[in-house]
Amino acid sequence: MVRQKGITRRDFLKGVAAAIVAPHIVPSSALGLSGTLSPSNRITLGFIGTGEHGIGRNLRGFLGQPDAHVLAVCDVDSSHRERAKKIVEAHYAKAMAKGTYKGCAAYNDFRNIIERRDIDAVVNSTPDHWHVIPSVMAAKVGKDVICEKPLTLTVAEGRILSDTVKRHKRVFQTASENRASRENHRMCELVRNGRIGKLKRIEVSLPGGHSVRPASREFQDPPKGLDYDMWLGQARWAPYCPARCHWNFRWILDYSGGQLTDWGGHLLDIAQWGNDTESTGPVEVEGKGTFPPRNELYNTATEYDINYKYANGVELHVISKGPRVRFEGSDSWIASAPLRAHPKSILDSKIGPEETHLYTCPGGEHRNFLDCVKSRKECYYPAENGHRAITIAHIGNIAMMLGRKLKWDPDRERFVNDPEADRMLSRRIRAPWKL
Repeated sequence: MVRQKGITRRDFLKGVAAAIVAPHIVPSSALGLSGTLSPSNRITLGFIGTGEHGIGRNLRGFLGQPDAHVLAVCDVDSSHRERAKKIVEAHYAKAMAKGTYKGCAAYNDFRNIIERRDIDAVVNSTPDHWHVIPSVMAAKVGKDVICEKPLTLTVAEGRILSDTVKRHKRVFQTASENRASRENHRMCELVRNGRIGKLKRIEVSLPGGHSVRPASREFQDPPKGLDYDMWLGQARWAPYCPARCHWNFRWILDYSGGQLTDWGGHLLDIAQWGNDTESTGPVEVEGKGTFPPRNELYNTATEYDINYKYANGVELHVISKGPRVRFEGSDSWIASAPLRAHPKSILDSKIGPEETHLYTCPGGEHRNFLDCVKSRKECYYPAENGHRAITIAHIGNIAMMLGRKLKWDPDRERFVNDPEADRMLSRRIRAPWKL
């Protein structure tokens, strides 16, 4: 595994002891920026993972925020990190009086970002199997974190992450734009305030299949600019082929959970939001799915039909048709994509000042994260909620694999009297990585 000069495992662990309590806010004047940008103090950011989503949504999203300043980028693919570095420096060069800027560092090893004391917060846009380890490391040394959905690879990871964030008093955002969606916010407020009567059933429809991007499946040496061993990280060793990495990792169980986790990180959270169960989960799960053979490269479920029950009596049906969310109550129903209801008059209902008003941010997850780093308020999609939402997908995958109904204890986060199912809540982590 490639190691960056000046940072070893021992060096990093020594640095964990020095926690940073408050944001390292940098005056804009210290950056040499012209007066065209806001003179407000800035939150310094380091980016871990600068592939398609890391650049296209998160990097460009934060560069558009006047109180954010990107100091460093990191990716195990040299082409990704160098592209990100150029984007950052070109962006800030336009704001400089002299029109030049060379202040963005580029790293192969994410620990270079975590050890920097001048970086307040980490933006984690890595593949799913790399979401938790860097996020936990960052929280332990006092950095705030925004991490892409689906938040975790396993249920056990999620509990560690959420507890670490709470213990170290970090601001954490599960990166999803859906809570900033006017449509989703309106729908969930109407449900929570009883406009469809007593909530009875939720249907979450997600895409099925594998959205594979063509790439060679022939085993070969990794390209020179890719640190493949670091890309594998905690996952078991597997021979390199181009079809394994980057976008297509989503369809491989070693690294992700397929469409159920990929889209579920968004829409299962909306189901939880409308059901007022964001910090808990269902008590029963049963489902069937179509899985390719386990020895196939792409082996996540292509079709699924899963039923859950909550302690409050609400039933959740997750099916591969999507994407949309539908809430059914004792009196009527309301659904998304596009927002519609029966009767239509429900959509004109006003939420009174004494009724439930759900927390959102029209500016999106990036704006909400920066605001909360400054205020120390909890983000609109915090670690606990992200963990609980994706747990629904994880236990659904487990139920489909085992082929039987499972009882789930959301307080203990264990199955009821089912050691075989419990063993699937975590996975062996490849050395030297650990949680």
